Amino acid sequence: MLLSCSLQALAFYILSALFFDSFVIIFVVTVLLAALDFWVVKNVSGRILVGLRWWNEINDMGESVWKFECLDHESMARMNKKDSWLFWWTLYLSAVAWIVLGIFSLIRFQADYLLVVGVCLTLSIANIIGFTKCQKDAKKQIQQFASQTIASRFTSTLQSAFSVV
Repeated sequence: MLLSCSLQALAFYILSALFFDSFVIIFVVTVLLAALDFWVVKNVSGRILVGLRWWNEINDMGESVWKFECLDHESMARMNKKDSWLFWWTLYLSAVAWIVLGIFSLIRFQADYLLVVGVCLTLSIANIIGFTKCQKDAKKQIQQFASQTIASRFTSTLQSAFSVV
C-alpha cells in the first residue's frame, strides 16, 4: 500500500505529459495522489510497518505541539525488520525522486511544474520529519522504560538481600 501510493503520484506526474495537455488536470490529480499518499503513510502504513504515528496540534496558546504515538515495547520488538526497512527507504526515496523531478523542471524552465513538485516534496518532507521525530521519541521512551525496569529490579534485589539479614 505504501509503495503503491508513492508510485501512483510519481508515475502519474511523469506519464501525464503523454496523455494530457492541461496543466490543471496534471496539477490537481498529482496533488490529490500525493495528499492521499501523505495521509496513508502518516496514518496507516507508519502504524502498520513501523508502529509509529504522529500529528501536530495547535494548543490554546497558539503554539504548535507535536504529538507522537508508538506501539508498546513488546509490539515494537515484534515488528518485521524488512517492513521497517521498506518503509524508511520508500519514505526517503520518494522525496529524492521529487527532488530529481524538480531539478528537471528547473532545467526545462517549467516553473508551473515546479509548483507541483514543490507541493509533493513538501508533503514527503513533512512525513520524513514527523516520523523521524516520532522514532526519536519512541527510542527515548524505550530507554526510559529500560532504565526504569533495571532500576526497579536493582532495588527489589537490594530489598530482598537486606530482608534476609
